[in-house]
Amino acid sequence: MPYFDGARGRLHYRRWPVENPVSILALLPGTGQHSGHYHRFARALQPAGIELWTLDASGHGLSEGDPDRPGTLPELSDDARVFLDLARIASATPPVLMGHSLGAATALAVLTGDPDPRYAGVILCGTPAAVLEGRAPKSARGTGIAPRGASARSAAPVTAGGRAASADARKLYPGTEPALPKGIPALIVHGVDDRRAPIAPVREWARTQHADFREYADAGHDLLHEPVHAEVSAQIAAWVNDLRG
Repeated sequence: MPYFDGARGRLHYRRWPVENPVSILALLPGTGQHSGHYHRFARALQPAGIELWTLDASGHGLSEGDPDRPGTLPELSDDARVFLDLARIASATPPVLMGHSLGAATALAVLTGDPDPRYAGVILCGTPAAVLEGRAPKSARGTGIAPRGASARSAAPVTAGGRAASADARKLYPGTEPALPKGIPALIVHGVDDRRAPIAPVREWARTQHADFREYADAGHDLLHEPVHAEVSAQIAAWVNDLRG
């Protein structure tokens, strides 16, 4: 099983090999989820020639760490960049970056902090409203213990509404809200009945971005595990394949 060394322990990721894949979709799951929850999604993508890679965040799945404290957004985005570099090495084409819930917040942090983003596209699912206001979601909690070579301040816990949350958010998002990089195609998917991340602020934010926004009636937060999962998976596969022109 593939692992890499993160600043806070060994991190596991899973890939579902496809012979001669046309694209790699690199997924960052939400809190409480791990790569083992995405076998069905991987099978749905395979007929389209899309190979799914999924990262187990710190403390989740087979990764080392505290499941209640997966990391601050800077820590999570650092882990994600290593994972995404591995996906780039494995493919002749840039990966498509996808994040769900806390993973969507992490994906936005990665895109904002990367001066030269190299992605074929980005997909956001169940995006937390807090991150659209320049705040870290409550699930982005660090241990408060600085990894070797880091300051205690940079590893301070980030929680919505706290001082550390505001400081780290300002570092990640120069303005009051994140902006998707121009030139990278973006797909935003969201359930109309999402109670964990209400759709209204996401819908408003999406209108200000160069993005394809799709909402799903009678669906909640976790679209890939809702009754609409087959429709969502098929639309994601078609959207990724359309990126190739």
